[in-house]
Amino acid sequence: MQPTRQNAGQTGGNRGRMWRVLDERLGLGALQYPVPPHANTLGYSLGGITLTSFLILVATGFLLTQYYNPLPEAANESTRYIITTAPLGRLVRGVHYWAAQAMVLAVSLHLIRVFVTAAYKRPREANWLIGVGLLALTFGLYFSGTILKWDQEGYEAMLHNMETARLLGGLGVWFAGEFTRSVPMLVRLYVAHVSILPALLTLFVIAHCALVKRHGISPSPWVPARPAHPESFARHARHLAAYGLVLLGGLLALAVLFPPGLGPTPVEGVEVTKPPLPLLWLYPLENWFGLGSIFYATLLLGVFLVLVPFLDWGPELVPRRRQAMLAAGSLVLAVIVGLIAVALLGPTAAHVGM
Repeated sequence: MQPTRQNAGQTGGNRGRMWRVLDERLGLGALQYPVPPHANTLGYSLGGITLTSFLILVATGFLLTQYYNPLPEAANESTRYIITTAPLGRLVRGVHYWAAQAMVLAVSLHLIRVFVTAAYKRPREANWLIGVGLLALTFGLYFSGTILKWDQEGYEAMLHNMETARLLGGLGVWFAGEFTRSVPMLVRLYVAHVSILPALLTLFVIAHCALVKRHGISPSPWVPARPAHPESFARHARHLAAYGLVLLGGLLALAVLFPPGLGPTPVEGVEVTKPPLPLLWLYPLENWFGLGSIFYATLLLGVFLVLVPFLDWGPELVPRRRQAMLAAGSLVLAVIVGLIAVALLGPTAAHVGM
């Protein structure tokens, strides 16, 4: 037993010396802050899982860009080349696809967790607004990525993008084909997907993390008192790393077992696909109220989310004392889930005049 203790002490001492060396040169100590025990649970780690998904997307996306050609006449074929010929291309594309699904799911669940636990209340209102921005950027990345494969689904998604932009007039000019004829719309969306949107999301993540450090991790409504002995950030980081490894293993398994498909080069003049699941809730609205409902429904959802910390500004954290706000949020979620169910069960329909 004694040698084991000595080895453990030596290992801990080596880690401590390594940390001091790195801290002296890189100032890593500035990143540390006390972490309550509940922050290491899965629900409070969803933000870290979202960030891990984004990092995996950046890494796999960097590899995919080496083989992808964003010109409309070559995009579908270059995607097929990635699947059939590029080294590990099928696996990398599969991990990228499933990481996108994981990021959308994780950021959505993270927002729901923050909503349920009232982590948007004073002094964290600004961080909630930044989180809403991160949600929008995540869906922007997801939507633009859907287009880039340039099969029938991607082509129809781009048409919806351009038609919605025309309905917005001057507000949507950048998203319309008329903005410039010198560069194809697909190339512009590719640039947005690989540079503009990731850069904006990175800035939002930095601001989000800085405010988490400034205000600390929000208290749990079920454990309102601050812990007498909070855990270290290093321990929290190890928990997040463990979740990240599990996520990566799951993504690799999904990429092998369920690789994403690719349709043929798109055919103009037909509309035969539905949007992917995270965007599917808009499809019935488009069936019932026309193309403009995509913009107005998204706007209404965004306005509701932005107003949440200002509508529910009291100090109460316990759910039973916030029944009105939780009922409103539950109604919004139920409507979205119901619309997805309607879209899954209903037939396809043409919306864009082609």
